[in-house]
Amino acid sequence: MSDPTPFPTPFPTPFPTPFKVALVQTNSKRDPEDNIREVSPLIREAAAGGADLITTPEVVGMIEPKRALGFEKAKREADHAVLAAFRDLAKELSRWLLIGSLSVKTDHEKLSNRSFLVKPDGSIAATYDKIHMFDVEVGDGQSYRESNAYEPGDKAVLVDTPFAKIGMTVCYDVRFPHLYRSLAKAGAQVITVPAAFTKVTGEAHWHVLLRARAIETGCWVIAPAQTGEHAEGRQTFGHSLVIAPWGEVVADAGTAVGVTYADIDLAAVDKARDRVPSLSNDRPYDFG
Repeated sequence: MSDPTPFPTPFPTPFPTPFKVALVQTNSKRDPEDNIREVSPLIREAAAGGADLITTPEVVGMIEPKRALGFEKAKREADHAVLAAFRDLAKELSRWLLIGSLSVKTDHEKLSNRSFLVKPDGSIAATYDKIHMFDVEVGDGQSYRESNAYEPGDKAVLVDTPFAKIGMTVCYDVRFPHLYRSLAKAGAQVITVPAAFTKVTGEAHWHVLLRARAIETGCWVIAPAQTGEHAEGRQTFGHSLVIAPWGEVVADAGTAVGVTYADIDLAAVDKARDRVPSLSNDRPYDFG
């Protein structure tokens, strides 16, 4: 049967004014203060480059492989130094800022992998807690058990902004296409996928998964990523991407730390969906 939509009605469509997005590609460290110092100049560079929306990767505030240390260093949202610093920066620069995700303490002795969309006045427009937990053996001798430290979210998030309707997701969510389809059917025009994809899985699947999600939904997909080697030998793939609704790779950051730009024209959303109207072609079915 057709996918359920967890939203009451789509938002009204704004006029399709092009806007500029910046993807900040980072190599996050174990210490949150180090990451504030290293990422802040890149956010400033993105603003100077004319970006209307600046995006950063998953776990941009800290990559701490040791569970006990990660929990010790993480803070509640109200006391989070990285969140406070980046909110202040968004206000100073008067820019929309996607804080890809931060490790935030909850009331259940675990963490949330929480993405924040911050307004140009520094207030928080929306938060999204990563729904799908990365519990895998990736094939390079490393094991990842995200659910040991993090609790999953249970709500999809769609945000109405002055320049687009944005669906928020994080990293491993990209392997669950029903989430993206639900966001698109609810009115999303842009979907963000901040990530810390491993090098092994990134080389195999990163580009094809993001292109598939864009093609299936007719959305722009914006995916700022972690890159390089981190603590304890963890390696991330880099290649922050912007994918157009027809599936073209519009921007690819490669593997260097830095800032990559792309222009987002919402007219491409309607064009792609008119050419292949799969979002409206659902039919009910049963298993025979």
